[in-house]
Amino acid sequence: MLTASEMRVLDRNAEWLGIKILDLMENAGRAVADAVLKEMGGRGKRILIVCGTGNNGGDGLTAVRYLKPEADVTVLLAKPPSDIATPEALANFERVKDAVHIVVADAKIADRMREADVIVDALLGIGVEGDVREPYASLIRAMNGSGKPILSVDVPSGFGANVAVKPTVTVSLHDAKAGMTDGNSGKILVAPIGIPPEVERTIGPGEFVYYPHPKEESHKGQNGRLLVVGGGPFTGAPAFVAQAAYRIGVDAVHIATPASTYPIIASLSPNFIVHPLSDRRLVTDDVLQVLEIAGGMDAIAIGPGLGTEMTTQEAVRNIVTLADLPLVLDADAFTALAGHADILRGKRGVMTPHAREFEVVSGEAMPPNLDGRAQVAKAFAAKTGLTILLKGPIDVVTDGERAKFNRTGNPGMTVGGTGDVLAGLVAGLVAKGVAPFDAARIAAFTSGYAGDLAFEDLSYGMTAYDVAEHVPRVLKKFL
Repeated sequence: MLTASEMRVLDRNAEWLGIKILDLMENAGRAVADAVLKEMGGRGKRILIVCGTGNNGGDGLTAVRYLKPEADVTVLLAKPPSDIATPEALANFERVKDAVHIVVADAKIADRMREADVIVDALLGIGVEGDVREPYASLIRAMNGSGKPILSVDVPSGFGANVAVKPTVTVSLHDAKAGMTDGNSGKILVAPIGIPPEVERTIGPGEFVYYPHPKEESHKGQNGRLLVVGGGPFTGAPAFVAQAAYRIGVDAVHIATPASTYPIIASLSPNFIVHPLSDRRLVTDDVLQVLEIAGGMDAIAIGPGLGTEMTTQEAVRNIVTLADLPLVLDADAFTALAGHADILRGKRGVMTPHAREFEVVSGEAMPPNLDGRAQVAKAFAAKTGLTILLKGPIDVVTDGERAKFNRTGNPGMTVGGTGDVLAGLVAGLVAKGVAPFDAARIAAFTSGYAGDLAFEDLSYGMTAYDVAEHVPRVLKKFL
């Protein structure tokens, strides 16, 4: 079963991969018409198709063309044709407007429904968020009160809201939707509509369904506060993480870094809130201070630029063990966790290794083929409970149950620091409250697409900083 959100992801990614929404709608409409004729005994009957203004209504309008030769069809629009909201639904309205009787919802709703033998509910589908508003609520109540058999398209309109259609049959498109039962959806028929399996495994702009838009009344800190624990032998890595987190929309980034790198990192940007630690490297004596700083944060990114001294590795393990926030683990954190993967159990977050780093932290050899890599990463994710974002020419994102592939990016992104940018995107999204698997797939797509935009501008002369600076263009394009 798919959630409504995942179906929205699939719809958008299918279109991005070249599958026309109009073609999917055509297949959906044909499947609905077939079910009306076969399951509802609609041949020769009076069919009332109740259509909303979105693509669910478009599916109903498409079904008209397949039903018209077999039945007496009337279309009841929730709102005037000028309110039809998608080009695909409008195209199908134009194709049937002169062929059938079309009426707009009015005071005679109940009478029109009593005159029908079968009602097709193509009103809202998966588009409901919050309570159902008028005129949809009245239309739903009228359908339920009609006493006539109802066939719902995809899900019963109002599904999961304050008022919902109670259908005899539901034709669920592509897959059944989470929460559907015979009790709330009637007989459930799953209708393929032409979304191929590779779309389900491909990361695309549809993942932005899970991006949390700031509320108008929100204030500083409510859209994510991130702590980056990094630096020591290297200064650039934690700065790249912080910059990328800001570019993905986090409110505040704090960096806990050794005293030796504190003045350098603090001088790089006034946006960074930098906390000096006690020594030239992260040491175990710093653990308590890091945890105190973390007390005001929403997530912790740990590893970039820390180095691999023994006391640093021990400090990393202590922080991972004691922290009760979501974690994003990268770079030198993998060396610290090698042979200690057991401390990850029960933790929540994301690991962002490339193949060699994955082998270090997991002890598992990484196969060269993509499906083999996905299976090994999936098994380790299931073992630890963390999401794995396995970096490569094609990224693998898995939470131990699901696995998806990201194909954005280019060879110019081998330049140093791009992995830190990716970790910062993941960490920023996790700090904003995005679930780890969703954060990882949004970040993988965003990082690669920003890299592609940077490559268009700068070719092989681009840097990790350029990738981070192109992230807002990705957000502007796809949000």
